[in-house]
Amino acid sequence: MAKKFIVDRDTKFTEVFRKTLDGAGVETVLTAVRAPNMNAIAERFVRTIKDECLSKMVFFGEGMLRRAIAEFVEHYHSERNHQGLGNRLLRPGPTLPVTEGTVHRNVRLGGLLSFYHRRKRRTAS
Repeated sequence: MAKKFIVDRDTKFTEVFRKTLDGAGVETVLTAVRAPNMNAIAERFVRTIKDECLSKMVFFGEGMLRRAIAEFVEHYHSERNHQGLGNRLLRPGPTLPVTEGTVHRNVRLGGLLSFYHRRKRRTAS
């Protein structure tokens, strides 16, 4: 999958900058004209990933940064509750929520990101 970099129409994202990204295999996608909410949503995601993940880590290479971003994006889409959606998940799992049973913790990035859930109790046969 090609990597994409979404930018607004600010003058700091020059043609030279976009060509440099293109040379690195990153496609530049411009936000729509007169669509301020597109920029606000992108900026909110950047703030979230910085606050919850990137500012808490030290990276020793591009590979580590890419792995952290990939782990956070997966956590963000499938495990992190979103207040703007009534604390629901963006991509809930295929099963119905379980309200009884032991609480389990899934961790990402050495425990920096956590997801708590219940597993259905097994019934004796």
